[in-house]
Amino acid sequence: MAKKQYEKPMITKQLSGFMNKFGVSTLTLPKTEIDGVNVKDLVEKFGSPLFVLSEKTIREKQRNALRIFKTRYPKVQFAWSYKTNYLNAVCSVFHQEGSWAEVVSEFEYDRARKLGISGDHIFYNGPHKSDESLTNAINDKAKIHIDHFDELYQIIELTEKLNKKANVAIRVNLDVGIYPMWDRFGFNYENGEAAQALKRIIVTDKLNLIGLHMHIGTYIMTSEAYKIGVSKLVALANELYAANGIVLDYIDVGGGFPSNNTLKGQYLPAEQILPSIEQFADSITSSMFELNYKKDELPTLVLETGRALIDDAGSLISTVLATKRLSDGKRALIFDAGVNLLFTSFWYKHTISPAQKTGAYTEEAKIYGPLCMNIDVLNENMALPTLKKSDMVVIQRVGAYNMTQWMQFITLRPNVVMIMEDKSVELIRESEDLDYIMLKEKLPTKLKNLSK
Repeated sequence: MAKKQYEKPMITKQLSGFMNKFGVSTLTLPKTEIDGVNVKDLVEKFGSPLFVLSEKTIREKQRNALRIFKTRYPKVQFAWSYKTNYLNAVCSVFHQEGSWAEVVSEFEYDRARKLGISGDHIFYNGPHKSDESLTNAINDKAKIHIDHFDELYQIIELTEKLNKKANVAIRVNLDVGIYPMWDRFGFNYENGEAAQALKRIIVTDKLNLIGLHMHIGTYIMTSEAYKIGVSKLVALANELYAANGIVLDYIDVGGGFPSNNTLKGQYLPAEQILPSIEQFADSITSSMFELNYKKDELPTLVLETGRALIDDAGSLISTVLATKRLSDGKRALIFDAGVNLLFTSFWYKHTISPAQKTGAYTEEAKIYGPLCMNIDVLNENMALPTLKKSDMVVIQRVGAYNMTQWMQFITLRPNVVMIMEDKSVELIRESEDLDYIMLKEKLPTKLKNLSK
């Protein structure tokens, strides 16, 4: 039996009842497995740092969200938000679960088509759409969400050249009581701009108006905002129905549901203060029933939920490179994963757990990444057990945005694996090497000779 590491005795004051100045418990339980697969085994095979995604969690999250909304409204369609995580394996799991594709760029549109998603199952959002991508979208019968008047005129010109109709909706920005208001994208509801855009679409015989779309923001912490927003979209839909007899195919409420990650500045853990998905569903669907449509005319409710479905499915395994004391005596840990890989650490207090058994003693520490830059800080102040060089940690809830916003800066991006439902482990993105990074570079002939 291996001899346990000595720890000095300690006394920790514990108070029951309401929150107090001593805060919540600092007990950090080790996370030695992910979906039943040993963390040490994963690192031995695929290296560190290492992103790990859970197929089981993705499917469970998507199925649960669909069940919750479909029990409240009869026609529901999820569309996977590619910008949240567009790795092929991730997108394919969502598509297998029945999600369509929501894209915000030509790059993402082409990626969805390459994965086999038909154009009529793609919602094409975003403020910039090239002539070439719009031409493809029109030919593919994709659902084009118009962002501004210049894009509206651009699409009209293309439909005239192609002599084809385009399936379009407009993105509407509206005041839902959240500030700052997201009014950069789409047509404003309150000043009449959205209504004006709809009128221009209706009088053009090359555009087929099929929907309305909103996206009120990100990490929305109140379900009431969705109720207000959807009510305003429904008011527009009712006006279209009464004045022009137009029956919309769908109303798209966008994304923005928060995950269980806790924002910096929040006192309580996210799961204790955020609305449940059931509350979001109740608010959204109650407003949908304000439509003056017949039962068999009800439009499809479209949701572009991203982070709330994928964040919990992602983990980042990292290794301690060094420990040190800062000038003020505070403990510091240096991990082999930094802000280049964990972009969301700028606004989240990610849960970090040791990947091996540790003692009960904890100490506040500042956690750095490996980059040669002072802002490479994963956490300013976190209570962790005593960790030493070569110990491993698991950083949880990292599935959203980190694998689309990561940077190839100073270090190379690592392997990404997916633990399948049968507990097999698949490599879904290979780590970079120098040849890959230099593949697109061109060295002028006169610079190839290093001698003077």
